[in-house]
Amino acid sequence: MFDLIIRRARLVDERLVDIAIQDGKIAAIGEVTAPAKDERLLDGSVYLSAGWIDSHVHCYPKSPIYYDEADSIGVATGVTTVVDAGSTGADDVDDLRQLTREARTQVYALLNIARTGIVTQNELADLSQIDKPAVHAALQRLPGFIVGIKARISSSVVGENGIRPLQLAKEIQQENGDLPLMVHIGNNPPNLDDIAGLLTAGDIITHCYNGKPNRILTPEGELRQAVKKALQRGVRLDVGHGSASFSFEVARRAIAQGILPDTISSDIYCRNRIEGPVKSLAHVMSKFLSIGMTLPQIIDCVTWKAAEGLRLAHKGRLEPGFDADLTLFTLSHEARPLLDSEGETVQGAQHFTPLAAVVAGQWMVTDEGKAKNVFNL
Repeated sequence: MFDLIIRRARLVDERLVDIAIQDGKIAAIGEVTAPAKDERLLDGSVYLSAGWIDSHVHCYPKSPIYYDEADSIGVATGVTTVVDAGSTGADDVDDLRQLTREARTQVYALLNIARTGIVTQNELADLSQIDKPAVHAALQRLPGFIVGIKARISSSVVGENGIRPLQLAKEIQQENGDLPLMVHIGNNPPNLDDIAGLLTAGDIITHCYNGKPNRILTPEGELRQAVKKALQRGVRLDVGHGSASFSFEVARRAIAQGILPDTISSDIYCRNRIEGPVKSLAHVMSKFLSIGMTLPQIIDCVTWKAAEGLRLAHKGRLEPGFDADLTLFTLSHEARPLLDSEGETVQGAQHFTPLAAVVAGQWMVTDEGKAKNVFNL
């Protein structure tokens, strides 16, 4: 007997299937005739995907700058897994782990190469903050929690140090088993061409569609040659929307040329969640519906592609043996304004509405699911 069966779920390829869950894992998918301790019967109108993964958030509650609660940006909005992207370094990552163990949302971390994390906005202006032994010790202590490293390489962060912090980040990466490396890009110096030239297969450029002068497109709207070569080497693009790092214009131009993101992430924390323009991962995903990406493409970016990029081996796919992390959602069809980080507003015609999250087999209704009372609770 299975623990839970969700019946007549609608996949993004429009098939209707049953999903059976046992011991926190997906046990069967298709037409399931066996009984279960608990069953949820859907009406065929609710979509189900692998659990959404937000691979760039800030959820260290003690951060003086970028802070939030994991469940407020996680299961309350249909997101089953979040990855804190560099809020903490070696000094505080243990505390981040401890504080997030009680969350219903699954939380992982990218370790900031600066040992203090983001306590100030310029954590890499002092190279003594990059303590290789401290980074190595943290990675050894928390191998299941820290899934990679984070380096913020823009002028306000690195100060007069230019490209040197990224060179040190690459050394740390190579000395610690070639972990995933996420690189924040923004204003120059250093120039994006120099940043891209150092990146290798599997590295992640976040804020990939920012509207700043140091962006991935030339003034003529073409992809920079250095970025093109990096993508050909296997470098990945992550959205990392944030308060100041997403431009509809840049995203439209890039996507029209086939430069799609590998992952869609929010860069969310309490202020841009409550005041906008981020609000939630679902809200960010809706923006990509408005500029031409398809439903399957968007879901891929928050499921298996996100898991692949951060090597979360048992997440992101609707297959037997994978973690029973699921997101249930609908697409609403109504005009709503969508705002980017540059002040441009577009009228979105379709919007993701997350209704429930299943984490390791445990069913949880989202805030919107409760408001709509879809499951008659």
